[in-house]
Amino acid sequence: MIDTTVFQDKKAVFYTLGCKLNFAETSSIGKALKEAGVRTARKGEEADICVVNTCSVTEMADKKCRQAIHKLVKEHPHAFVVVTGCYAQLKPEQVAQIEGVDLVLGAEQKGDIMHYISQLDKNKEGAAITTATKDIRHFSPSCSKGDRTRYFLKVQDGCDYYCTYCTIPFARGRSRNGSIASLVKQAEEVAAEGGKEIVLTGVNVGDFGRTTGETFFDLVKALDQVQGIERYRISSIEPNLLTDEIIKFVAGSRAFMPHFHIPLQSGSDTVLKLMKRKYDTALFAEKVRLIKEYIPHAFIGVDVIVGMRGETEACFEEAYEFINSLDISQLHVFSYSERPDTQALKIDHIVSPQEKHERSQRLLALSDEKTKAFYRSFIGTTAHALMEKGKAGQPTQGFTENYIRVELPTNDGLDNQILSVRLGELNEERMTLQALSL
Repeated sequence: MIDTTVFQDKKAVFYTLGCKLNFAETSSIGKALKEAGVRTARKGEEADICVVNTCSVTEMADKKCRQAIHKLVKEHPHAFVVVTGCYAQLKPEQVAQIEGVDLVLGAEQKGDIMHYISQLDKNKEGAAITTATKDIRHFSPSCSKGDRTRYFLKVQDGCDYYCTYCTIPFARGRSRNGSIASLVKQAEEVAAEGGKEIVLTGVNVGDFGRTTGETFFDLVKALDQVQGIERYRISSIEPNLLTDEIIKFVAGSRAFMPHFHIPLQSGSDTVLKLMKRKYDTALFAEKVRLIKEYIPHAFIGVDVIVGMRGETEACFEEAYEFINSLDISQLHVFSYSERPDTQALKIDHIVSPQEKHERSQRLLALSDEKTKAFYRSFIGTTAHALMEKGKAGQPTQGFTENYIRVELPTNDGLDNQILSVRLGELNEERMTLQALSL
């Protein structure tokens, strides 16, 4: 039994790096502290507790984590500092040695943070508590709202794929998930709070069901029945796990939006083999074709990595032409970053930083062209936009069903309202369509 009296009237700050999954998990940590009597520190207040949820997807991510920790320690010199997340799991001793860090918690421990910080005793040397990756089994439920209207519901964690460039399986452990019943209950709680849109998050959401004998399609069908939730989005799903039945279901769904985010990583079959991805370009192209056949107005976002070891100039040109041929809406472009202990380090042909930058810029320009073309194709049509809380003096922005960002000239308490709008001209600087409420 945790003595919560030690937490009464304490103040906390939270800093999250990385993916939406991390933000959902930080939100759950914050909720646990709040229930124990801790409030979020206001701007300018010195906190008693600092929680940093880290990322380690690239070398730059590691650097940003260290910078964030140093900054928080400087701003809150007397606070009890807890560091968790992927960087903490992969490099616990390194993180524990950072001046000011009191406690490092691994992937298995982060969901039970109250148990480990119950005394708030600052340590002269940081203590690291982690579990070996092979022994990580616990699924910690998380659901966050953050500053936006959308909620992020964690449905799955971990990954069994072990792509050659990636450390995520080492940082998060094996694929595991909550039960459909538990996730439906969380969605019902979001509806009771007045939430209208939920984004399903995870490391490999399409692999849902490993620990419960269920399937992701079963989960999608169950969540579609939750009354009060008007919109769901699937944050990212592997192309080989995006089944035809899921695409067809979304086409006729009550609440699942015409919006897909699918990691491609490379448009070269040679590079996909080096990455040990579980599909080829033919399968990916077929998934895009099928989506557009059943849902012509669907938004399709695609992840791409440039500069992977082995990506020769010919491979990149092949990838560029393939991506250019796809009827997609946006690219998320990442530069390959060498990670310790990954199999990619054994691959010959290293791409220079300059070449990575040039390739990134070409793909970003291509993405810009495709997004503008997608947006322009809907000018003059009507849509339903879920509005977000606007900043003072700024237009109110929101998203249509197919993830077009719109803005209204008014800023009059429209957040969390779904409005019928007519879509007008494109604002290229903000990549929004001007909209008028009907």
